[in-house]
Amino acid sequence: MTTIAIFGKQGCAKCETTKSKIRHFVMDWHLDHKVQVVFHDMDTVDGRAEGMFHDVLDIPATVVSRAGQSIARWDGVVPQSEAVRSALEVA
Repeated sequence: MTTIAIFGKQGCAKCETTKSKIRHFVMDWHLDHKVQVVFHDMDTVDGRAEGMFHDVLDIPATVVSRAGQSIARWDGVVPQSEAVRSALEVA
């Protein structure tokens, strides 16, 4: 299964936009049975630990991976629609 991990903070406008946009894409493109979307809150110990594992230095960070291998990544920006679509086509 492909995973999209979003690293951010509650109340961060770019982080909330990224979460909404990614979830909308997954549902709109009928990929909800193939793609898991996970949000890691960087204000929590678990979120920071996961962020450290993925070398997150700027939020929002969005990481697309499959079988433990990173396919695409965006740091500090809301990913563009076509870039997400391309990443998911590879996955």
